[in-house]
Amino acid sequence: MTTSPDQQQPQQQPYGQMPPIIINNTSSASAAATAMVGAVGVRRRRQSFWVHFWLFCFTAGIGNVFYAMHISRWNRDRGL
Repeated sequence: MTTSPDQQQPQQQPYGQMPPIIINNTSSASAAATAMVGAVGVRRRRQSFWVHFWLFCFTAGIGNVFYAMHISRWNRDRGL
């Protein structure tokens, strides 16, 4: 089979085949494993800056203590 002069043949890659693509998912797998500690899909609750800020403004700091105790107790009860 011949090709006409206006058609070009596809250019060959210099190394022959595509190299194998390796995806390393170890970091995301370990992050998912740490989130699954204790119960399925339960994540550790974090202290919120804005909640502390508004509690300080409205409760003169007393609300901050109760909020911090609530978050700490929630994490402790779930083993996080």
